[in-house]
Amino acid sequence: MKPASSVKTPAQYIASLPADRAKTIATVRALVNRHIPRGYDECLVWGTIGWTIPLSRYPDTYNKQPITYVALSSQKNYCSLYLMGAFWSASQLEQLQAMFKAAGKKLDMGKCCVHFETPDDLPLEAIGKLIAAIPSEKWIEMYEESRLKTKAGQAEKAKQSAPSASKVATKRAATKRKK
Repeated sequence: MKPASSVKTPAQYIASLPADRAKTIATVRALVNRHIPRGYDECLVWGTIGWTIPLSRYPDTYNKQPITYVALSSQKNYCSLYLMGAFWSASQLEQLQAMFKAAGKKLDMGKCCVHFETPDDLPLEAIGKLIAAIPSEKWIEMYEESRLKTKAGQAEKAKQSAPSASKVATKRAATKRKK
């Protein structure tokens, strides 16, 4: 359920939903807001409610979009809680799986999103602890590490470590003078 283009804030997003969905999304939004570490901003991103590293703080992203840490959306048949930490961190994924098992709840998950119909489908306080586990500074580090693994990141790294033409020419001239 992509929100109307007139929706510009998380509150407007929730208000645009049917009453039962609005209540579900509002409950999970409140949970995220209680547990999200300092340094993340709540906003609309990719048509969802998101908690991101704002571009004013970290503008150099590959897609010119804020770095999303958590997102929340209402889909056609379910709601989704996007936990990017569980996608980028094997230990976070293991913790998430263990939390659901310990709570006796079924984990219905995509790559980084947990599908649910009501807040009762989620181990809420355990998810809150998982969200609180990655400070914004660490999330930026994780983002930068992930970018270095891409082709573009490898090319940039090689470019930075390669000697410049002027340094090579200076070195050659110094070597010739020694002879």
